[in-house]
Amino acid sequence: MLFLATACGEAEEERERDPVPVVAQALRVLPEQITIEAIGNARASTSAEIFAETAGRVTGVSFTAGDFVRAGQPLLRLDDRQERLAVEAARVDVWEADQLLTRYRRIEDTGALSESQIEAGETALASARVALELAQVDLADRTVRAPFSGHVGLTEVDVGDTVNDQTPITQIDQRATLYVDFPAPESIFTALRPGQVVEVQPFSDPSRTINARVVATDTRISQDNRNFIVRTAIPNDDDRLRPGMSFRVTFTRSGESRPAVPEQAIAWGGEGSHLFVVRDDKAVRIPVTITARREGTVLVDGTFRAGDRVIVEGVQKVRDGQAIRLVQTGRGSRQDVELRGPRPPAPSGSPAAPMPDAVSRDAE
Repeated sequence: MLFLATACGEAEEERERDPVPVVAQALRVLPEQITIEAIGNARASTSAEIFAETAGRVTGVSFTAGDFVRAGQPLLRLDDRQERLAVEAARVDVWEADQLLTRYRRIEDTGALSESQIEAGETALASARVALELAQVDLADRTVRAPFSGHVGLTEVDVGDTVNDQTPITQIDQRATLYVDFPAPESIFTALRPGQVVEVQPFSDPSRTINARVVATDTRISQDNRNFIVRTAIPNDDDRLRPGMSFRVTFTRSGESRPAVPEQAIAWGGEGSHLFVVRDDKAVRIPVTITARREGTVLVDGTFRAGDRVIVEGVQKVRDGQAIRLVQTGRGSRQDVELRGPRPPAPSGSPAAPMPDAVSRDAE
């Protein structure tokens, strides 16, 4: 038994001295892709709540909810009989003042009137004209008009109601372009600039992704949550989106560059994750911290040297300081067989196990 144990130990030492075939690749460096997600709310590019300029009884409502109206289009009319009479009276005053001043000027050269009387006539005419303009403004205020082109919303005002300058008439939105505002962390304040593009998805249609262009960022960081507000613009030519809708916002930016290795290069032990690099034809264990994952690749933080090559196949066969032999890999090649190790011999007197290809053909 002692002889067998000694022989086994010598065989084990011999295997450790034999170079282990491995596949290695040059260490790559890639930037971290930091993804920021937030919830944004849409607002119209231009929006206003409509009020009357003065109090009065409603005599006409010229819109229904959802209508598209042009700038200056009448929306609501108030009783304007007194204002119309005031305009007519002001016009009469202007006519009388103008006639009086005309007579004064006809006899100005005769010396019958003093200069002060002529000036008084001119002042009276100017005052009458101002009074006419004020009366016309009061008359115009009896009609509520659209301040700009857009879609009007609901109203609770009907003909016969009495309103004042505190009574909301309706809202109007210019929504061919919508703004989506969302909070972003202070850490990316310098990374977002006007003209950059982020992706937004409406919660009403999660399958739809829209490119939103950054148009402005707030000038302050909130002291409460260390966020700032980003404003983006999205087209709404098909008019499917509405102000007030919620959006999922996704923004990806490049962070610090880190070593990138295939996932299969990472091994785990009692002290955490590590990998092996090739140095002087030996495997050298490098403890690493995984900082990010990206489609079969992991970004790691560790101590590397220029020119390091990472072992990507044969990782489970090596230990720190193990002699290694670099081979190339290819499907069905002899090198692949080397990496998998030799097939154990069949026991004496038993049929040899079929090769995988033979098994596949029999199954067919």
